[in-house]
Amino acid sequence: MSEVKRFTREVMTAWAAMSVYPEAERLVRELVADAVGAPFEVVWLHHGESVQVEVREKTDGHHDFGPPADAVTWGVTFTSSLRTRWARLELPGGEPVQSDEWLLEAAHGPGWLGFLADASDLLAGTLNPEMVPAIIAQIVVPRLASWCAVYTDQDGLGELRPAYLWHADETQIDTMRDELEEIALPADDDPAVLPMSDWQALAYPLTARGRRLGVMCLGRRDRFPDEAMQIAEDLSRRAALALDNARLYAQQAAANRALQRSLLPPDEPTTPGLDFHVIYEPAGENNEVGGDFYDLFPIADGVWRFAIGDVCGTGPEAAAVTGLARHTLRLLAREGYGVAAVVGRLNQAILEEGERARFLTLLHGQITVVPEGLDIRLVSAGHPEALRLRPNGLVEVVASPQSLLGVFPEAKFQEDNLRLTPGDVLLGVTDGVTERRSGDRLLDDDGGLAMLLAECADLSARAVAERIRRAVQDFAPEPSADDLAILVLRAP
Repeated sequence: MSEVKRFTREVMTAWAAMSVYPEAERLVRELVADAVGAPFEVVWLHHGESVQVEVREKTDGHHDFGPPADAVTWGVTFTSSLRTRWARLELPGGEPVQSDEWLLEAAHGPGWLGFLADASDLLAGTLNPEMVPAIIAQIVVPRLASWCAVYTDQDGLGELRPAYLWHADETQIDTMRDELEEIALPADDDPAVLPMSDWQALAYPLTARGRRLGVMCLGRRDRFPDEAMQIAEDLSRRAALALDNARLYAQQAAANRALQRSLLPPDEPTTPGLDFHVIYEPAGENNEVGGDFYDLFPIADGVWRFAIGDVCGTGPEAAAVTGLARHTLRLLAREGYGVAAVVGRLNQAILEEGERARFLTLLHGQITVVPEGLDIRLVSAGHPEALRLRPNGLVEVVASPQSLLGVFPEAKFQEDNLRLTPGDVLLGVTDGVTERRSGDRLLDDDGGLAMLLAECADLSARAVAERIRRAVQDFAPEPSADDLAILVLRAP
């Protein structure tokens, strides 16, 4: 019985409804005393203006039950193996009342520090700026206040707008929202009292790194103890810092995505006479710029250029080389330079970047539509092997390995020529495919990629690319730490 009593106290403290604790304890005591000796559990449920306690016991018999203590409603429900006896208590004032006892204990002992530490962990657990206001409000209610409203400057223009509202009684949220619409928020950076007749309402600015990001408003029917205001002020500083960090992260992620998009073709090209498909997946939670890239563009009727490359590293330096490579390839190809000449001039352009230079692996080729299929001229500069799949399942390497770019000024490049007859497939990938790791093994160990491709005879370019991607995903359970690009060309 002592364990049930302690559990009841913890529940009422969590709901900050200590003023009804004696009735709650008496209610539980009567329900538990009425148990017939079978195993049982005590469950507390919150129903807006009331709390319900249930004693669930496994029993095959029937036992009379009457209204215990001061319960306003009660009942018994049965299933084939479970009897649940329940009763409800009304909460005073139609809502949970804050536990000043907890505040006094917390403010003068380790409870305060523990509460703020837990709050900091919750706030630091998300980098989504839209989630932070919700976490703030649900930390405050019901420990410190009956309700909490968070306003933020969402556009950075200084105009505060509602971001999240939480009330201890969820049925009162809409009413509370309407009431708050008539309240003018303070414009300064100091805590303030809001003019609300039925509440003592306080407003704490959310200021971090010298910038005002929003306001945290909270209220309760009775007066806020000094301890509650002290905790709320400390919490507002932590919340503001968490909100600022989440916004900075979101801004950086958005900038990365925008820059990454600018380094890739704006649209998937239409390729008359070609069966072509490409898959590109940046690695990492931030989708950091740099890494792999691809391109396909026409230079004349029936003539196309393609490229798939991998810049060493990520971040702004790698992005600079990625942008240089993509735009140099397009410009020189449309000026009439051959495949090998384009690769050689790109090598010099990267070296001229000096300390900002990053080495680059590249597979660059030209496609010409002919009656017999597709004529291909290509250069593989330090890139994973390009593979051709025949309709009979035979796989062969079709480009000789040459120097990667951005390392040797004297490097010379030679074109390889091949023809894709109807049904032939050309596959180019980055090392996000070939070096996919599972334990001590890589996907391309012992010709693993060639064996995968051999199983793709008679498939379309899209189907081949998708099958390779699925194989990469299935090869290891953990997410890939490297970008992935797959380029497939099939002679229709």
